[in-house]
Amino acid sequence: MPFIVRMGASAIAILLIAYLLPSVMSADGPMAALAAAFVLGLVNAVIRPIFVLLTLPVTVATLGVFLIVINGLLLWLVSAIVPGVHVNGFFGAVAGSLLISVFSWVLTRIVP
Repeated sequence: MPFIVRMGASAIAILLIAYLLPSVMSADGPMAALAAAFVLGLVNAVIRPIFVLLTLPVTVATLGVFLIVINGLLLWLVSAIVPGVHVNGFFGAVAGSLLISVFSWVLTRIVP
């Protein structure tokens, strides 16, 4: 059940960001946002640990700030995979990943 709640929170976060900040990212509808949230969950579960391990020296040297870059790259990858979700460049992906993290965290704290 927690996975479904997190996926729903991510989908709502993607829709909110697409609606409030269309210069950062856009989504064609709720189904595209839900698909992007599902793929983002899979990518974070499978590919993110590999990226974190491969970039561990850089992550340690930047005191963890490089993890923001990794999250942005993974969101950019998801936008390339999922039709209907578009991210405007690398900096849009980094900003979008930060906003998705914040919105998802707030939404999961609201839902019991």
